[in-house]
Amino acid sequence: MNERNIKELGLQKRIDIESKFRPEIEGLRVVAALLVAIYHIWFNRVSGGVDVFFVISGFLITTSIISTINRTGEFKFLPYVTKLLKRLLPSVLFILAVVLILSTFLLPESILGKTIREVVASMFFYQNWQLAISSTDYLDATQMKSPVEHFWALSIQGQFYLIWFVLFSFILWMMNKYQIKSIKTVINMILGVLFVTSLSYSIYLTEVNQPWAYFITMTRVWEFALGSLLCINLSAIRVPKWIAVIIGWLGLVGLIATGILFNVSQMFPGYIALWPMTCALFIVLSGTQDTRFGLKRFLGSKPMVKLGGIAFGIYLWHWVLLEFYRYNVQQTPGLLMGSLIIVSSIALSYLMTEWIEKPIRTATVNQIAFKKLEAMMGVNILLIGSLLGMSYMQEQELKKQVSSDRYPGAMAIKNALNVSEENPFPSYANVFNDLPLVHTDGSNQGLKDSDVKVGQYGKKKDYKATIALVGSSHSEQWFGALHEAVKGTDIRLINLTRSGTRFSTGYEPDSLKGTWNQNVLDYLKDADVDLIISHVTAADASKDRIHQQMIDQMQFVKDEYGIDGLALRDNPRYDFNVLEALETSSIEDTTKKMNAQDNQTDEAFWKNFEKTNKSLYKMDLTRYFHVKGEYRPVIGNVVIYRDNSHMTNTYAKSFGPLFKEKITEVLSEKLGSK
Repeated sequence: MNERNIKELGLQKRIDIESKFRPEIEGLRVVAALLVAIYHIWFNRVSGGVDVFFVISGFLITTSIISTINRTGEFKFLPYVTKLLKRLLPSVLFILAVVLILSTFLLPESILGKTIREVVASMFFYQNWQLAISSTDYLDATQMKSPVEHFWALSIQGQFYLIWFVLFSFILWMMNKYQIKSIKTVINMILGVLFVTSLSYSIYLTEVNQPWAYFITMTRVWEFALGSLLCINLSAIRVPKWIAVIIGWLGLVGLIATGILFNVSQMFPGYIALWPMTCALFIVLSGTQDTRFGLKRFLGSKPMVKLGGIAFGIYLWHWVLLEFYRYNVQQTPGLLMGSLIIVSSIALSYLMTEWIEKPIRTATVNQIAFKKLEAMMGVNILLIGSLLGMSYMQEQELKKQVSSDRYPGAMAIKNALNVSEENPFPSYANVFNDLPLVHTDGSNQGLKDSDVKVGQYGKKKDYKATIALVGSSHSEQWFGALHEAVKGTDIRLINLTRSGTRFSTGYEPDSLKGTWNQNVLDYLKDADVDLIISHVTAADASKDRIHQQMIDQMQFVKDEYGIDGLALRDNPRYDFNVLEALETSSIEDTTKKMNAQDNQTDEAFWKNFEKTNKSLYKMDLTRYFHVKGEYRPVIGNVVIYRDNSHMTNTYAKSFGPLFKEKITEVLSEKLGSK
């Protein structure tokens, strides 16, 4: 694509511009793509290259829009969108089809559902919002990455193109209606306001909710606006040749070092993102001068320009190849394999561009081009339906085999059953989504507010006793067991849980977590509750203070409100995803990995707590997580973990008889007297 600089903006519909090819921008595109690939492959880090893509996209699309206005005197939606779809969809649909086919044979079953959701999101350019929601879901944040996760950047780009259509349509309308004399000033003002507003919001949101800020569109608009501002004003900027040489190479070195200097995935897109933006700005400004030793000679060379033309495909292919390699060979490729992934990405991108993208993009008859796109879309939909259908049938077939004797779960330990671990349940494809009812029916409190949600279960009328499950996801995971325990009884069960928030005295009073804790206390003060149940240790916490603060909160409820407390010891936790290990290795190898680390640092504290605290009831179920002292990922033919620390709902439900026995013991007098 030829790049043009705007030389002058006039009053008329026609805007006089000077056309000029910018080869260094093509070279910058491939630098950004290769940086993303290199950091992903060998350093498992984010490079900041995507942010540079956004700046370049802002520059190029603004040039294209103004060229259209200059040529036709108008800016229509259908030609604009048609051109974009012919440019973007061929590569997107083709790669997604390849991913769906390979997923059948090479992808772990546990992320098949996640991958399909993200494929659909990528097809319709809302993948960034899909990931934003996932990354702020406490129980979803640790799930394995899909082969199409990187499509979030392309989704933002597609949304940005629509925003820019609205923006420049408004500007053109103002030009025609009000006969503005200095339209360049107006464009700069509008883009400047967008830049400042979006950057300010990005800085704020990155501080308060970085996972959400990283993916949403509004926090990235300023990066596109910067590229547009650069496009509008570049012809008016004069950079001395010696300065152009210096800032060009400084920009390149600074850009390469971004991923080393900053933890991009946790610090962007706040003010730190100004670093790669400034580097990109330096590189583009340096390209305004032709110098012997300038960066432009390198970035604008024929090989770099040629690679820049397929940089889009390099970015899309590298992650797909990398993830399939990780799931089937090893997590971090060596130098040879990593280099092969990059070379393969370049080759595939070139072939895709020549044989898939160009024939559609350059088709003079739009009807023919869109018939091809419709066929590609149809193939993808058919593949998605086939994968979902196969997964559903496999799960139904497995469910037919499920029985209490073949799949006893924790009861295999209690009753000393020797159960063959064949076809464990849930199937790996469904383990991750095997969640307690309260997490799927909306009763669980999310991370964004501090109000108390009260979910009621069991016997809701004429009940004789009420138990309340309180605390974080490590309390919530026991809901299945409690729900089983109260079946057929006169007990009401209520849920008072909030993801990522312990029932503890350890939070600042004015924080969201501290406020939620106080709101729970206020509710319990006047509630008809006989027993609260919560975990009082965190198996991965080495500080006794953390455990004690949870005990103190339960003790407060007991002393001040007269409500009994059942304190649960936390289940073992691991520093790796157990489900991922199961799928990528074996039950035996995962067992070895589980037993190679200290998975319960709360051991000494719990023993002391059992001896010294006489007013709270206690329940230690950790013995149901190992067989003869060996911690295992599957017990009683049931998969225990859905990630690194949370139980599957199926395994939790198998504890139902144990909780029923304990609750009956604790509430025996109240059940008999009420």
